[in-house]
Amino acid sequence: MALTLTAADLPLLSAGASFCGTGGGGSPKLTELMVRSAFSEPIETFLPADLPPETQCFAPAFAGSTLLLSERLPSHDDFGQLIAVAERWIGARLEAACSFEAGGMNALTPFLFAGERLIIDADCSGRAVPTLDRTSLYIARLPGLFAVCSTGAGGVALITSERAKDVDGLMRAAMIQSGGAGAVLFAGFTTRDLETASLHGHLARSLEFGRALLETASAPVSTLADRLGATLVGEGRIVSLTQDSRDPHVHAAEVAGRNGSVIRLVSRSEHLAVLVDGETVAAAPEYIVAVDVLSRELIEVTDLRLHRHVAILTRPADDWWRDFPQRAAKLFPSSYGLTGLDPEW
Repeated sequence: MALTLTAADLPLLSAGASFCGTGGGGSPKLTELMVRSAFSEPIETFLPADLPPETQCFAPAFAGSTLLLSERLPSHDDFGQLIAVAERWIGARLEAACSFEAGGMNALTPFLFAGERLIIDADCSGRAVPTLDRTSLYIARLPGLFAVCSTGAGGVALITSERAKDVDGLMRAAMIQSGGAGAVLFAGFTTRDLETASLHGHLARSLEFGRALLETASAPVSTLADRLGATLVGEGRIVSLTQDSRDPHVHAAEVAGRNGSVIRLVSRSEHLAVLVDGETVAAAPEYIVAVDVLSRELIEVTDLRLHRHVAILTRPADDWWRDFPQRAAKLFPSSYGLTGLDPEW
């Protein structure tokens, strides 16, 4: 069911986006501030089936270094030239915006266009993901799909290819050219495409997550897990942080569980797997979340610190992934080169 959202829902959506980020995607606080004015009036959202099937859609996002984006603040204006180029390419107006990833700062980016475009409750990942080939639009290999991004100094690149890795590589080169971070949008798809090539209802899910986080702030972590429909893997103190010698981007946090168990959280730009006493209990694309037991802060990968008291929660992935294991394999730890951690689906 589509939703009508109000200003009171925005902090809940932001908290839900942090949960869905599973340790990555950057903090949604920045985009929460950017879209606050759009929530001065209620925002009606639509499911893909609610709109005419030929409605032209786009997914706006910020790409590159989230650290740079926090220093060199982005704006709504960053997308103006990109939209103009995309509309010239397809010869039609982009009528509706959806989210490219439901986790992290990009979960709220579509609301930059509330009031001037329709907002669709559809998402392309369900969590934070690092590359285009791990998003539903590219997994579905939609014909005509393309990306538009800034190259800096007023330059714009339009990239289209049947190979997602080619688009990803060229887009990253454009981001480097533009200074390491910038705006990007994906277009060339319609609401008919989104009916099968996207995850639906993520806004309702984010509201549910955000409300659970808010209302259990002073309750035991087990109560939070129950409200989220999540599994409490365990809680304890981080006793070591290690880096994989084969891949410096892979990190592991070892948590000494209060019940004597050894919990190992394996992460890259987001949390990818959690093990208890050497056995994998959850792995991407499932949600894997580290929560500071005292502050209830949802901990990003970059904020894992020695001696921090954390709880590890997991929750099943969206049915879009679970119903088709060949899709989920695109996000399994093995897709990152990490062997022996894939879930058995």
